[in-house]
Amino acid sequence: LTRDLLVLFQACTGIDNIAEAITLLELNNWDLVAAINGVIPQENGILPRYDVDLLILMTSASSSSSPPSSSSPAFCPVQPSRHILERQSRMLSFRVEYRQRSTEVVLEDASTVGDIKSILETELQVPVSKMQLKGWKSGDVSDSTVLRSLHLPKNNSLYVLTPDIAPSASTSQSRYGAAIHMHFNFFVSHSQVLFFIFVKRNISDLTNIPVRHQQWDGWPASASDDSMTLASSGISYPCHHLTVCRRSSPALTVDQTDECTDVHMVSDSEGDDFEDAPEFGVDESEVFGMGSASCQKSSMMPENSENEGDALLHFTAEFSRRYGDCHPVFYIGSLEAASQEAFYGKARDRKLLAIYLHNDESVLGNVFCSQMMCADSIVSYLSQNFITWAWDVTKEANKARLLTMCTRHFGSVVAQTIRTYKTDQFPLLLIVMGKRTSNEVLNVIQGNTTVDELMMRLMGAMEIFTAQQQEDIKDEDEREAREMVKREQDEAYRLSLEADRKKREAQEREEAEQVRQERIRKEQEEEREAIRLSLEQALPPEPKEEGGEPVSKLRIRTPSGEFLERRFLGSCKLQVLFDFIASKGYPSDEFKLLTTFPRRNITQIDPAWSLVEAKLFPQETLFLEAKE
Repeated sequence: LTRDLLVLFQACTGIDNIAEAITLLELNNWDLVAAINGVIPQENGILPRYDVDLLILMTSASSSSSPPSSSSPAFCPVQPSRHILERQSRMLSFRVEYRQRSTEVVLEDASTVGDIKSILETELQVPVSKMQLKGWKSGDVSDSTVLRSLHLPKNNSLYVLTPDIAPSASTSQSRYGAAIHMHFNFFVSHSQVLFFIFVKRNISDLTNIPVRHQQWDGWPASASDDSMTLASSGISYPCHHLTVCRRSSPALTVDQTDECTDVHMVSDSEGDDFEDAPEFGVDESEVFGMGSASCQKSSMMPENSENEGDALLHFTAEFSRRYGDCHPVFYIGSLEAASQEAFYGKARDRKLLAIYLHNDESVLGNVFCSQMMCADSIVSYLSQNFITWAWDVTKEANKARLLTMCTRHFGSVVAQTIRTYKTDQFPLLLIVMGKRTSNEVLNVIQGNTTVDELMMRLMGAMEIFTAQQQEDIKDEDEREAREMVKREQDEAYRLSLEADRKKREAQEREEAEQVRQERIRKEQEEEREAIRLSLEQALPPEPKEEGGEPVSKLRIRTPSGEFLERRFLGSCKLQVLFDFIASKGYPSDEFKLLTTFPRRNITQIDPAWSLVEAKLFPQETLFLEAKE
């Protein structure tokens, strides 16, 4: 049957490799339908059961030594469905990310990894030889790998790395270069209903400077709200001169530093709302001077701030103001608190610590922040895998404070390493990993890098950290298992001691109760004995038979079968008889004295009666019976 299933599976799927076919069948516990569905998904995702049943019937019929005749009702020759015998190709979709650009690739699973790269070469203009395609769940694959052998889902996400290709400056220059030193005339009509924000948006369209990065010079002091209209702002009429530049100009390159635009707003009731005019004469020295003055930035971090948390809040706010809100989440707190958050939790929750050191005097600062630190892929990767802490070393006081903190937490070697870097090598990104005995700096990334190189170095540090984390998790799990066993043993021992203690206390209480009961019993016996002796001593002497007075002879049977015999004067009271019986250990409050025939309870008769009055004269046989 196993051989038949294997043959049938190969016939249905077209897999010639026996080892691969057996592996796929074993993965599905030799369930033929499940194995075929895993290799050849149908339109509704399920292979029809009746098709497989027909194939099994054909296989069993063909393997029979004496095939039944065509007239036999049990055999009906059928042909399997074409979509069963022929292996259909699947269409796979790939979303490929490259330098903040996303490309969709759709092709059959019979294609190879090299086919994807060929398509990307056309789309991205990147040679295949310099392209690294990452994101495969099974690890790195070769260009000749067939996609079908990777057993991929329908939708996949990959990314391209090109460590040998530096980002081209032409892209950013082409974006901004056309707007450098440009002069525009805007003819405005109906200024009473035109808002500031409309002007800024149109300038953004012309210069490619986003509204949030625009820094203006020339607006009236009252113009503080973008929702204000031009008519209410107090601008000069009929012509108003403005200058705009990028907010981050001091940290840009030389070409981008001078990116300022001269804007003239001219009121014209017959003109269009916005009309850009040819460049006209304005002294370029005036433009450069105004641009430089208007593009100054405030410090990233105040000098000599008493609280590190307040300094980081200021840093984060200034970073967002310069480069936008899409940036890594900076940890607000001291370096010690950030280290505690990253290194000293449970092994599964630990992360790497990324220390970003900023210097406004470095020409690389603005490029690194805007293109590296604010790249979506970098922001996402840092947020998921790192605790990011930042500090500004532009001011000497802040730099000295940082070196002190690094010496205290990471040792003098790290502080000395930071000292060796020159201003133009900043910004720096230090990747720190916590270890059992000390913290280790895995990498120091300088500002002159690319997004791809930065991502690769972050991923390299993450690989080292992951390997160490797995060891720490294993050690922690083993330690917790040992501690759990110890706690369970301690708990079992505690419960055992508690049970022994309760057992011992119960035994002690039982023994104490026995002693108490024994003492009570002895006291009661002593009391009875004392009563018995007193009653025995108080009894009148036994009269003689030959005495002159009438004598009654009584014979009393006890519950044990013994008989008590004694003579009493006929005039004796019944109480004397009761006292005699009590002196023998049978008090009247526990036993009753009965006659044999007729049966009478003597203890119920008045004790003051005499024996004669009680008709116990001249002799009588009585018996004692315990009261209920």
